[in-house]
Amino acid sequence: MGVRVLSAVVHREGELYVAQCPEVGTVSQGSTPEEAVANLKEATELYLEEFGAPVGGRPFITTFEVAVA
Repeated sequence: MGVRVLSAVVHREGELYVAQCPEVGTVSQGSTPEEAVANLKEATELYLEEFGAPVGGRPFITTFEVAVA
């Protein structure tokens, strides 16, 4: 069994924090950022046990501008 490093994108929605793994597509939530990431890790491990690791490169994060009124 190997180890793979994945990304977690975390944002707040109301009272909860939502964590998403862009490489796999799994999403979870928690009361704190740490809890959200821990739940995401568990959800991702279960997903990978069932469906295997996706093939593809690591995503990257960038920024862009939008006009706001």
